[in-house]
Amino acid sequence: MNTKKRALMLSYFTVGYNIIEGVVSIVTGLATGSSALIGFGTDSFVESLSGGVMIWRFRKHGEMSHEEEERIEKRAIQLVSYAFFVLGAYVLYESAKTLYLQEPPEKSVIGIIIAVASIIVMPALFYLKYKAGKSIKSRSLVADSKQTLACVMLSFALLIGLGVNYLFGFWQADPLAGLVIGGFLIREGYKTYKEKELCEC
Repeated sequence: MNTKKRALMLSYFTVGYNIIEGVVSIVTGLATGSSALIGFGTDSFVESLSGGVMIWRFRKHGEMSHEEEERIEKRAIQLVSYAFFVLGAYVLYESAKTLYLQEPPEKSVIGIIIAVASIIVMPALFYLKYKAGKSIKSRSLVADSKQTLACVMLSFALLIGLGVNYLFGFWQADPLAGLVIGGFLIREGYKTYKEKELCEC
């Protein structure tokens, strides 16, 4: 399998995994009142959107002019950045509201399992995408791989928030983890928006 085909397969896996992760995280988060899980799930959906851009990138490669590819990709990346901003603001609001109104979320074993699974899967996915991106000199795939790496850090924040609540009953750890995740989403939105100016094949 050549490197571009491998990059396409990795992007398909990224989208599929993150859609499943996002659905399970958000459904569980809504059921338990966990703003950290809801925030983690929304990040998974943004990652799947980013992976979708990569799928388009490698499926259409060579069918359009370089200028047209770059113009459309910049627009897609801009939409991803807007999604980060909107979702980040939502997660920050929900986390702050939970703390202010003193609404303890329920303990979530499923959420802990999701976080652990992500900590296991995402580092390997990051390495493979980063290696493929460097090999074919794809700036956008390298940027996408760094987003996957960031998901590992969010997974640790999620695991700490849910784990502390589950083990010690300190429910504030959950919305505090949500604030961390929400702030990260806003930060990634800014970085992604700036990245569109630099994006190349």
